[in-house]
Amino acid sequence: MKAFITTATAASIAILLSACSSAEPPAEPLRPVRTAELRYGEVSDVNRYFATVASRYEVDQAFRVGGKVRERRVDVGQSVKQGDILAVLDDVDYQLAEEAARQRFDAAKARSLQAESDWKRLQALRVDGSVSASDEEHAQSNLRTARAAAEAEARQLEMARNQVQYTTLRAPISGVVTNVRFESGQVVAVGQPIISIANEREPEIVADIPENHLQAFKTGRYKASLASAPDESFDVVLRELSAQAATQTRTYRARLKPAKQRQLPLGATATLVAEYSAAGAAAAAIPAAALTQSQGQPAVWAAKPDDSGANATVNLVQVTVSGYRNDEVLVSGPPAGTLIVTAGVQKMAPGLRVALPGTVNTVTDKQAAQ
Repeated sequence: MKAFITTATAASIAILLSACSSAEPPAEPLRPVRTAELRYGEVSDVNRYFATVASRYEVDQAFRVGGKVRERRVDVGQSVKQGDILAVLDDVDYQLAEEAARQRFDAAKARSLQAESDWKRLQALRVDGSVSASDEEHAQSNLRTARAAAEAEARQLEMARNQVQYTTLRAPISGVVTNVRFESGQVVAVGQPIISIANEREPEIVADIPENHLQAFKTGRYKASLASAPDESFDVVLRELSAQAATQTRTYRARLKPAKQRQLPLGATATLVAEYSAAGAAAAAIPAAALTQSQGQPAVWAAKPDDSGANATVNLVQVTVSGYRNDEVLVSGPPAGTLIVTAGVQKMAPGLRVALPGTVNTVTDKQAAQ
């Protein structure tokens, strides 16, 4: 009896094991990937630069004479018109100098008139032989000297009058005051810049360009936007590019004017965007996440679809990198139309079968990144 139970138990176990071994394990689902098709064409490089808004014409104002400031009539941000008084110096000393020059001129003029009268009398006496020819020539020489002295004193008087006028500083152009470097009561020197005036009707975008961008920058297309309105870009035209790099920054100053006249706040922060055609052969722009390496060289995972079009086999393909953007890489090498894996490249292996997007195994962005 015991032997029969043992035999029956062994038979049951054998049947169970046979049933288990005949069941096939479920097929592992294919890994979904996200792909992109290589499309070659003329690509553009884009560079962005920090910029500011400045006036094309900004003039530093200074007195043409030195002295103590008696009055200041402008402040930063104030609009002025051509001819408006900006500041006034104490002109007492210059008034005295003008008066002294006038008196010297009057004396020289009187001497000139006296010399002319003497010469005319000698001419009359010369007719009847009362005076010699040398006396007449001497009188004529004195007349010429007196007239020259009077003319010189007239010029000195004119200069003294000009200096009195120079004690009043007037705006040479209409614009806005951007800087004031003095106060009333301060003594300023001749030619010392004390006020800056900018023409706000001709604003420009000013940026510093690195040396390695210089040649491409000259052939670019430019747009600018203000930090206060980053979504409102406008076209600008390159007006001036410095021929010499700045001593400290080793960059080249570029000045660009709006293609259409518009008002811009002076001193505002701006972004300059320069777009230009990339040098070399046509390239394709792919997401930076799609780039990997093969034997130390840049490569991508190329997906070759099967007959159904729902699945594909991936393999590494080397590429040539011709440039970089913020989130893209410019590559060439594989034929146009090649599908490349753009997400999850770290999970790929040569010969791996994957599910392409657009099939029953459609992948979401989150899945493709896992």
